[in-house]
Amino acid sequence: MTRARQSLVDLSLTPYYHVVGRCVRRAFLCGVDAYSQRDYSHRKAWVVDLLSRLAAGFAVDVAAYAVMSNHYHLVLRLNPEHAALWSEQEVARRWQCFFGQHVLVKRYLQGECKSAAEQAGAQKLLQLWRERLASLSWFMRVFDEKLARQANAEDGCSGRFWEGRFRSQALLDEVGLLACMAYVDLNPVRAGIAPTPEASEFTSIEQRIQAVMSEEQVTKAAAIKAAKKAKTQAPRPRLMPFMPEGLSKAKPSARQLPYQLQDYLELLDWAGRVQRPGKRGRIAAEAPAILLRLGLEAERFRAQLQSQYSFRGSVVGRRASAQSAAKQQGRKFYRGVLFGSAMAQPVNSVQDPPYGRLEGWNQKNKTNPPPHRRPHRPAPNSANP
Repeated sequence: MTRARQSLVDLSLTPYYHVVGRCVRRAFLCGVDAYSQRDYSHRKAWVVDLLSRLAAGFAVDVAAYAVMSNHYHLVLRLNPEHAALWSEQEVARRWQCFFGQHVLVKRYLQGECKSAAEQAGAQKLLQLWRERLASLSWFMRVFDEKLARQANAEDGCSGRFWEGRFRSQALLDEVGLLACMAYVDLNPVRAGIAPTPEASEFTSIEQRIQAVMSEEQVTKAAAIKAAKKAKTQAPRPRLMPFMPEGLSKAKPSARQLPYQLQDYLELLDWAGRVQRPGKRGRIAAEAPAILLRLGLEAERFRAQLQSQYSFRGSVVGRRASAQSAAKQQGRKFYRGVLFGSAMAQPVNSVQDPPYGRLEGWNQKNKTNPPPHRRPHRPAPNSANP
């Protein structure tokens, strides 16, 4: 059953969300269209440029992103606490970057509103803008609308560019955030577009690796070459930084990812070696230490990233986090990608799968029908006894 967006995005549960948008009819409107043989790859730069401008104007932090030929992935963190610190002038300035300025607010900021009614109306508008500048729905509204209008103007047509608004998943804890970021950053590798994460264009992992490499460049020639390349590239969004130290040594701030960059890169390299059954590759002898610190069993985590049912549903995280969130929202359960503990557990029921997967998948599996469905029986006149 379709649920209202306000019930899917709840900051009391988590500020992190995985967002997916897909082009209409899954056409390659951001890549090479096999039907018309037209190359729309330049539109990927539009996506990154707009994401950069929106992240600078909204109280929304970007943790990861990947722009594919016919869809995009975003991992975002909503930050209403940051928006609450803005002055009224700052709220109006940020709102004006994407929308028109209201006459009443303009007069109020210039001190021309004398009556209490006008002042109260302007303050009410500014408070509404402050809330919208920290809203996922308004962020995605501007994101999708501006890209659709720009693409339709280039094609000289009208109509839908995206198949719908957007799909969002709540990332309930650090495990869900880690799994989803790895899933997003490995998208081009899984699709066969790039051989390695660092070669994946228009992704957050490429941007992070380039930033690390630019810091290590010490020669003047290399610095000049990097500066020229940066001028030709589209502006990149400011990404959430990783922790400067390990999880056991420091507590991350609210605007830092709760991992160390080196651990995350090792995790991507390890997970990227075994993408799908039938492809070449091997698992490293030792799993990344970050999995041990988070209490995750390596094989279960790898199996989830490889599963064809990955990242469907409305939540991603530990099973205990999903159960707590469902109880808080007055629901029986949440359908999504749920991870168990590092200890092996027996599979005794539908509610206890062997590793994190789409909750409720067994109900759709014909080989394991739910208890309330009777197995098929042959007709009375059938040749079988």
